[in-house]
Amino acid sequence: MKLKELQNLGVEELVLKEKELKKELFDLHFQRKMGRVEKPGRFKVLRRDIARILTLMKERERDGTAKKQ
Repeated sequence: MKLKELQNLGVEELVLKEKELKKELFDLHFQRKMGRVEKPGRFKVLRRDIARILTLMKERERDGTAKKQ
């Protein structure tokens, strides 16, 4: 996801998106252990998207601009 897309989301939506991405990352790790990952490049994308979300949430918390949409 792009940062601009994430900035338009509210806090609850960011939390839900983070949970979805973490679940997908968990599933990919499980597939890796089973030996059949179709898109290994997806690991990097998921980790970066999760980091973007966490960074954005931390910035909003620090600035006090937590939008609840």
